[in-house]
Amino acid sequence: MAMGSGKKLQGKIADPSLAFEGEKPYSWAYRNMPALVKTIESYGDARPLKGRTIAMCLHVTKETSVLAMGLKKLGASLYLSAANPLTTQDEIAAYLSSKGIKVFAWRGESSGEYFDCIRSILREKPDIVMDDGGDAHVTLHEEFPDNKIIGGTEETTTGVTRLKALSRDGRLGYPVIAVNNAYTKFLFDNRYGTGQSTFDGLLRATSLLMTGKKVVVSGYGWVGKGIAKRARGFDAHVIVTEVDPLKALEAHMDGFEVMPMSKASEIGDVFITATGQISVIRGEHLEMMKDGAILANAGHFDVEISVKYLEQNSTSKRSVRQFVEEYQLKNGKRLYLIGKGRIVNLVAAEGHPPEVMMMSFSNQLLSAVYISENYHNLENKVYDVPEKIDKRVAKNALEAIGISIDEVTEEQRRYASDWRV
Repeated sequence: MAMGSGKKLQGKIADPSLAFEGEKPYSWAYRNMPALVKTIESYGDARPLKGRTIAMCLHVTKETSVLAMGLKKLGASLYLSAANPLTTQDEIAAYLSSKGIKVFAWRGESSGEYFDCIRSILREKPDIVMDDGGDAHVTLHEEFPDNKIIGGTEETTTGVTRLKALSRDGRLGYPVIAVNNAYTKFLFDNRYGTGQSTFDGLLRATSLLMTGKKVVVSGYGWVGKGIAKRARGFDAHVIVTEVDPLKALEAHMDGFEVMPMSKASEIGDVFITATGQISVIRGEHLEMMKDGAILANAGHFDVEISVKYLEQNSTSKRSVRQFVEEYQLKNGKRLYLIGKGRIVNLVAAEGHPPEVMMMSFSNQLLSAVYISENYHNLENKVYDVPEKIDKRVAKNALEAIGISIDEVTEEQRRYASDWRV
């Protein structure tokens, strides 16, 4: 590991010599994220984040590198740690480090190292915290009570849920913009991005045919919808499990078979969790599964599949492929866990395609600028992304791919604001 010295920490990464290799995926992502590039370039020579220190706890991927370089161009000083111990692309960490960004991340961190890296970026007294999953926000509240944070952003459903709980307890110490709740985030990133990248990870890990298999998708939120839709595209037989009657009804109306996990566990071939909840697939489900069933998680944290049960109730465990571990239960059945139950699209693949991340990260960048300029007028609560920002991101995305749309006429404006027909 490379560790800097001096008053300001210089970062900790796997191998600085990978910087040259990291430039290639950065350039590829930059080429395929035109809306984010347009957003960055719209500021010209202005530096709206000059003097601001931003602590970023995000997946260290090629897409994140474009965001980080954009924030740097707008004047921010950046400290970056990973949002998951197994998702860092070491060549990207090296590339960003070579560009003056303080990176504390490497692939394969232990749980203790993971939180040490988060603490490292928080010790630099950031003005803004940009998080993915809530670990940085929660660590800040628990361990750095005297922070001078002016605001933060949050990328995921899981993180927003944690922050709202913190707010309900009256403990949220600064305003946070829920980037996850932007239409240009959850409608595209969660649905299309996760839908594709989940199967990218699953196929890289297993190299198996999905056609004809019974794929059980647990959770029918925006992520689950995307996964179920992609599974159907592979001609799989798709089963959805849910606890929300409205979402279950929607899944049924969308043409999917809906049943409880207790029944699905007996017939499924591939299981993909996407709920953000704990213990979705439990011991009683694992015991009923077919010999050879495949288990994958698309949620942020590794709590949806009971890995602990597998560890404690298996007679043997072995690695059969790079991201696949075989557990043989006491009943003789073998189950295959992908990526240790962590987020499959980033552990076994490269995460979301750049074309969807350009919208999520445009929201992140614009929200950081918004906080920097408006924090004095914000309360310590969770805010949605301002509608003006959401629409700006959508407009930039359309223009970047060469699509134009109509504009509302003055006659239509008058009609829409008048109660008389």
